[in-house]
Amino acid sequence: MAHVLAKLRGVKAEVIKQILTKDAPQHAREGLYLEHLWQNVDDPDEVEFLFRTADLNHVKQFINRVHTQALKENPGANLPHMTFLEDC
Repeated sequence: MAHVLAKLRGVKAEVIKQILTKDAPQHAREGLYLEHLWQNVDDPDEVEFLFRTADLNHVKQFINRVHTQALKENPGANLPHMTFLEDC
């Protein structure tokens, strides 16, 4: 099973939790399922969240499309740093 680790700064955990809950149906349609959400105890403005997926290539393309569109609409958009992980 592959995973996607996202790190986002400048946002409170409760805000991103609401956004992820709202986006969950679309994420599921794309094969992306939220497993964990963490707040950095040393930096309360940083959250990390972990998705699982069975199709990492599809998810990478989906995230690229979404982030590209977000940056077209707002070049200063606060987007998470995504790390794509697969089992060894």
